[in-house]
Amino acid sequence: QVQLVESGGGAVQPGGSLRLSCVIKETEIYGKYLAWYRQAPGGSRDWITGITTDGTANYADFAKGRFTVSRDNTKNTIELQMNSLKPDDTGVYYCKVAKFPIWGQGTQVTVSA
Repeated sequence: QVQLVESGGGAVQPGGSLRLSCVIKETEIYGKYLAWYRQAPGGSRDWITGITTDGTANYADFAKGRFTVSRDNTKNTIELQMNSLKPDDTGVYYCKVAKFPIWGQGTQVTVSA
């Protein structure tokens, strides 16, 4: 059973930074597309970014220039560096392995003054 374990969330002030991590268990990530999503309070779960095995990444418009995704195929991890955080970035952040209908518990990010 594939497991996704997110960590690194927290409470920060606007303009601050956080680095999220996700460990993927019980499956090799090599060859698989990985992604980050987020869900704001009362909102839908939105795609943030995705990354291929060779490191090619794409981003939602709101993440461009502020967020950077990376992966380590040897450690089975994906990370998300988030800079210049805004209150609108508040929500629960999830990682995802393409084609696996599995979600982790997510990690809470709260941005407020």
